[in-house]
Amino acid sequence: MSAVALPALRRVVRDRDDWLVLGLILAFGVFFLVALVLPVGIMLSRSLQDTAGNFVGLANYRTYFATPALLQSIANSFFVAALSTLIVVVLAFIYAYALTRSHMPFRTFFKVIAFVPLLMPGLLKAIALVYWFGNQGVLKSALFGASIYGPIGIVSASVLWTFPHAVMILSTALLMSDARLYESAEALKTSRLRTFRLVTLPAVRYGLISTAIFVFIQVLTDFGIPKVIGGGYNVLATDIYKEVVGQQNFAMGAVVSVVLLIPAVAAFIIDRIVTGRQVAQLSARAVPYAPKPSPAFDRAMLIYCSVITVLTLAVIGMAQFAAVVKFWPYNLQFTLAHYSFDVEGVGWDNFGNSLILAFSVATLGCVLSFVSAYLVEKPRHDQKARQVLHMVALIPMAIPGLVLGLGYLLFVNSPSNPLGFLYGTLALLALSTVSHYYTVIHLTAITALKQMDREFESVAASLKVSLVKSFFRVTVPVCAPAILDIWIYLFLNSMTTVSAAIFLYGIHTKLASIAVIHLDEAGRLASAAAMGMLIVYACVVVRLVHVFVSSRVLLRTQRWRATASAS
Repeated sequence: MSAVALPALRRVVRDRDDWLVLGLILAFGVFFLVALVLPVGIMLSRSLQDTAGNFVGLANYRTYFATPALLQSIANSFFVAALSTLIVVVLAFIYAYALTRSHMPFRTFFKVIAFVPLLMPGLLKAIALVYWFGNQGVLKSALFGASIYGPIGIVSASVLWTFPHAVMILSTALLMSDARLYESAEALKTSRLRTFRLVTLPAVRYGLISTAIFVFIQVLTDFGIPKVIGGGYNVLATDIYKEVVGQQNFAMGAVVSVVLLIPAVAAFIIDRIVTGRQVAQLSARAVPYAPKPSPAFDRAMLIYCSVITVLTLAVIGMAQFAAVVKFWPYNLQFTLAHYSFDVEGVGWDNFGNSLILAFSVATLGCVLSFVSAYLVEKPRHDQKARQVLHMVALIPMAIPGLVLGLGYLLFVNSPSNPLGFLYGTLALLALSTVSHYYTVIHLTAITALKQMDREFESVAASLKVSLVKSFFRVTVPVCAPAILDIWIYLFLNSMTTVSAAIFLYGIHTKLASIAVIHLDEAGRLASAAAMGMLIVYACVVVRLVHVFVSSRVLLRTQRWRATASAS
């Protein structure tokens, strides 16, 4: 090929890639408009209308704040969220500290046990607590006359639900500590308590803040746990459900959604600020901290982690036990009758719907999030458009699932919306679920892409390799482990999701997680536990397959990188 033709060919390839990137960014713009902006916008506008759809301004808000029962829900929500956050941060910090700063035996085992509850729906933990401390509970007397149905139950179940997430965040923060600071403290003969106060806590303060924000907003916006174990203790999430499903008052449901949305957005903004400052303080010369053996401390941490493990296994074990006994607590003979689900509208097809949804969401979400992250991170043109795409992809983290679900409900049922045929379909459930978890998977993909050397793109451009070919031949193989992590994250969350789906399922598309709530409402708690355990079984099996496949893919990726580096 002549020297004149070569630059022309490169220019053609570059122009074609530019148009492709621009077209994909516009396509994602349309996606976010339909999947996020319009539903939330319609929900916000509905809060300013009366039941007939007439504009009434802030009249609904005045009515809301003038209603003592509804106003009390705000205080209740903030109380259980704040108390749960305090308990979780303390318990999870000690547990994470034991995993990262001690030489106690069985650390790998304790780490695995801490993350096992991630495979359980939050409402299944609430059901297990009912069997332990409910009206017929084994340890009912341990509450000294108090009832598990209310704030005690909500806080207890929320702690169990958010504890693994908090341990994950705090373990990462503790692992990033600089060993040089501890060496200096030791050389100065600083006491362990003073070192902890002056070195450890400042080093992990951003991790503590991020954990507190995450736990607070998760508990504040959760629907499943208060619905199962909240009793008459109203919170904002259950108020939305009662207004929309119970009273068909969509305007007031939208008002409560806005009230719930405000602290969620505020927490998201604070978290973004905190995360930015945390990244800015990382040092390239930091030395990883390696804990030294300390028999007394290691024994104390072993005892603590053992207690947490026993409590965790007690919850999981009770959920399984309740699903296979005939009639609690009077007839404890083994039976599988509860898996027949003989309540109208509930059956094994609900479990099948959840599997279909989870596989669909995991696959669709992987493709969308990784392509959008690639557009943001890799191409060097259309800088402003890529920045806008990245900012929009962060918005779903600030929107509670229940609020997003109500927005979808109002959006698809709008008379002028041609997409109304989607209501009650698995397609709509999949779209809402992907939208709900989009920020996390987008950031995960961004992180994986940032670890790739930009020389790959430079070499591809010099060799006249198109963006598409470079994406499939280089980027995807290198980032395959991260893609699999995104897939399993979406699968597990899709199997356990309740909030957005509670407003969007149809007669033939009810999910297993929704069936658990309906079985609980029908007084069939054992069947609810059985349905919840089906979710756990599916999550465990798929997670084990994921571990096996990921290990094989990781080895292949490492060999690929070694070959690429050598060449």
